[in-house]
Amino acid sequence: MLSTSRIPPKVACGLLALPLLVLLATAIAAQGGLSVSLRALFASDPASVESQLLHFAWWPRLTVSLLAGAALALAGVLMQQVLRNPLASPTTLGVASGANLALMLATLLAPGLLAFGREWVALGGGAAAMALVFGLAWRRRLAPVVVVLAGLVVNLYLGALATAVLLFNHETLAGLLIWGAGSLAQNGWEGVATLSIRFAFSAVAAVLLIRPLAVLELDDASAKSLGFSLKYLRLGGLGVAVFITASVVSVVGIIGFIGLAAPNIVRMAGARRLGPRLVFSALLGAVLLATTDLLLQRFSGQLTTLLPTGAVTGALGAPLLLWLIPRLKLGSDRPPQASHVALRRHKAPARLAAQLLVTLIGAILLALMVGQSGQGVSMVSPFDAAVMEWRAPRVIAAAASGLMLAVAGTLLQRLSGNPMASPEVLGISGGCAIALILGIYWLPASSSALLVTVGTLGALLTLGVLILVNRKSGFAPERLLLSGVAIGALFDAVRGVILAGGDPRGQQVIAWLAGSTYYVDVPSAALVGAAAAGLLLLALPFTRWLDILPLGAATAQGLGIALNRARLALLLLVAVLTACATLVVGPLSFIGLLAPHMARLMGFSRAWWHLLGAALIGTLLMVLADLIGRQVMFPYDIPAGLVASLIGGAYFMWGLRRL
Repeated sequence: MLSTSRIPPKVACGLLALPLLVLLATAIAAQGGLSVSLRALFASDPASVESQLLHFAWWPRLTVSLLAGAALALAGVLMQQVLRNPLASPTTLGVASGANLALMLATLLAPGLLAFGREWVALGGGAAAMALVFGLAWRRRLAPVVVVLAGLVVNLYLGALATAVLLFNHETLAGLLIWGAGSLAQNGWEGVATLSIRFAFSAVAAVLLIRPLAVLELDDASAKSLGFSLKYLRLGGLGVAVFITASVVSVVGIIGFIGLAAPNIVRMAGARRLGPRLVFSALLGAVLLATTDLLLQRFSGQLTTLLPTGAVTGALGAPLLLWLIPRLKLGSDRPPQASHVALRRHKAPARLAAQLLVTLIGAILLALMVGQSGQGVSMVSPFDAAVMEWRAPRVIAAAASGLMLAVAGTLLQRLSGNPMASPEVLGISGGCAIALILGIYWLPASSSALLVTVGTLGALLTLGVLILVNRKSGFAPERLLLSGVAIGALFDAVRGVILAGGDPRGQQVIAWLAGSTYYVDVPSAALVGAAAAGLLLLALPFTRWLDILPLGAATAQGLGIALNRARLALLLLVAVLTACATLVVGPLSFIGLLAPHMARLMGFSRAWWHLLGAALIGTLLMVLADLIGRQVMFPYDIPAGLVASLIGGAYFMWGLRRL
């Protein structure tokens, strides 16, 4: 639940509507006054360009923003009610990402499907994504943290798939990038008609579900004793929410955080019952999105690049989510405990590490020697200098980045006692990526050393935000994960603005986001390899702390560890590791999440061996990902970071399903 406020919901909506009224009055005055605007609303003057623009562009855009805001807020309320989770929303649960990916694939592979209506393609993609999230969390009875984590992982995975599709079809999908970032621009009333009909249908369905869904505020046993089928109630509520979301995505693209912000603001204002929450959330959602869009239109003439409304809304909503997290009371708010993972006990971890090392050496030799020619797969000698000059740097870079992400993930998991912690899931990679993207665009001469410095600062800033938001809760896993959701959404917003702007550097950013080692040269590979080796050696002396910290703060302090100093040193090391690795393989690879788990499952339990085993596994995974990326679609090259994301994400979803 959220802390109550003395401002009633109707007053809160009225106060937040004041900026909208001011912006609306200013925009109408700039276009000739109220009478001119109203005449253009009902009929356009063919002899007047201004009247045409008002009738076919400005008024439809305003109407769509109101409808889309109300619809997303309605979907957010339904999802939060069904899942008993105040942070459930279309953007945090993967529905919007699924709809976006479905439209991408339909545009490329089956454009005939779009003739039946984009909303049906989007609906299918959103429903598939939601079904995947639902299936992953079903065994845990849709526990809030599991649902949010499943949504985060599905979002990351679908984002990796979308990046792969975009990487090879950038020109074909260029127009879709602007739409995908949430563009409210209209050239007629067709979008308004489509969305209004579907919104009306969904609103009626939501009203009919008010009384049945109110039962979900009880626990499962009480609800069942009243004779309600929880399965059908949840499916009905989520079905309406998915339909609303997919309809909005099909018309205006992905709009972030309206479905999260409006219901929570209304709840904070004191609307506890489902009926008032639906009404006031819809009103507030319409106000928030229309205000954001009018504000953006007001200043768009002063900007040198296109700023899609959806991306801007996400950028504004991420800080709001970070502000909300400390004020939420979730079902299991307690400090993290030592993670308990079923381990296979090995008496000789040194022997297992040696076997991994031999396997890694074999994989490196294979990556260096195996290639493609016109006749198929070919082998070359490792002493062939002409070939090794091209292959060796990318193999070294992939290996080094895998090692650094694995070490960073191990440090985070043992530091927080949270087996789901990693640079990717907690948003550290996303924060680092934001800084690197801004560095590429804003710095006049962005050398590798300068970009590493900028990325490290971004990672440190992200860690500072995580510490600030979560310190009062004792770094409870739920809040850490939700903080990662917020930072990931901010990264998505920045990426959406960059890619929608049409800058030629956007293709470079896409390739880098995918984690390509294609452009790594010998000096860069040597630098990254030396950094990885040095940082691993620097991490090994911290293993005593890593053995003790998962036992809890009291135990650590009783054994003489200065807790704040130890945490700060380890987090600083994580930031540097993440920045150096992200520079090579991009922000999404899942190696930092996957390698520590695999090391534990193989029997590396003590911190020293856990760190070393995870480093070997992470290195091995990235070398194999680079090899697969070179071979599977030859002559096209699939970036190693993208291959690792697809493999690691699939493995992690399988593991999450077995929780």
